[in-house]
Amino acid sequence: MHTAIVILNWNTVDYLRQFLPPLVESTEGEDAEIIVIDNASTDGSMEMMGREFPDIRTIRLDRNYGFTGGYDRGLESVDADCFILLNTDVEVPSDWLGPILRTMENCPEVGACAPKIISWHDRDSFEYAGAAGGYIDSLGFPFCRGRVPGRIEKDEGQYDDAADVMWASGACLAVRSGLFRKLGGLDDRFFAHMEEIDFCWRLQLEGYAVRIVPQSRVWHIGGGTLPQTSPRKLRFNFRNNLLMLQNNLARTFAIELCRAGRSPAEAARKACRKARRRIFLRMMVDGAAAAAYLLKADLGSFKAVVQAHSEFRKLGKWPSMDDVEAFVRSHPGSEVKGIMPGSIVLKTLVYGKRIFTTLRYANYH
Repeated sequence: MHTAIVILNWNTVDYLRQFLPPLVESTEGEDAEIIVIDNASTDGSMEMMGREFPDIRTIRLDRNYGFTGGYDRGLESVDADCFILLNTDVEVPSDWLGPILRTMENCPEVGACAPKIISWHDRDSFEYAGAAGGYIDSLGFPFCRGRVPGRIEKDEGQYDDAADVMWASGACLAVRSGLFRKLGGLDDRFFAHMEEIDFCWRLQLEGYAVRIVPQSRVWHIGGGTLPQTSPRKLRFNFRNNLLMLQNNLARTFAIELCRAGRSPAEAARKACRKARRRIFLRMMVDGAAAAAYLLKADLGSFKAVVQAHSEFRKLGKWPSMDDVEAFVRSHPGSEVKGIMPGSIVLKTLVYGKRIFTTLRYANYH
């Protein structure tokens, strides 16, 4: 299985210089090449690559297309059986790659897989972006094995069994190239943030599993492009979460209704209505969050939520009942794992420190 480890860069010359050498060393003896796609950086990234890493292939784009557009455009010219999307701010150990490649080679039911994501700053703890694989709650809020709102867990081997999850972090994500292209790649409307959750959801709807391979682990700095407190990041997260729900909820509900005995036509009709109601409820919750920001005089965050909803209305594409019906007829065996009933925020408030133990023994099918 020929593998392309593809790094998308935008003005992170120092990360490239720091983390490329151990990555190069880790690929020795493997059928893997390293490629850097550059989103029109202005910090001398590509000049540095030419001087210090002349053997690594680079693909230069004419402007910053974001995470989604950069990968979608750059990967058009990459020929490989497997793509591994890797952030510039990820450090890899020498043995990270083998378990990932063995999973992709030996498990045809797996469409994408990922290592455990450990914090680069605190190497005993999971990293916020992906931890040991992710789920979403009924309103689309993401959380992870090892990370919930306001809490991050220590890595003590509690997630050292391979597990199928709802989504895995785009900081380090292996995906079959044929599936990537069949699904149309990442949704270009997202630009950045939550695109990997949407992609993994679509991949599950196509009938494939998303698996965490705990024998592989990497260290992620996180927040290298936008800090957690950035209003722009908040806008992307609110907007893209709604786009993700719109992309996938109706088909997911329709599959569940068909499994419960509904005809494809009836399932599609009910699923589309249910999806619209669920997204409306989510938007009401977002509105409450915006009001809370306003009460705290956090005008930047308040405006970010308002702008996110405005952009969602402009960019959104509601699936038709005919499309949903056609989908469930052609995908009778699909199943989406990893959607938790209820609210992860409320569960975290109720269970407190016991939340991780509670989630560990749950099975979200």
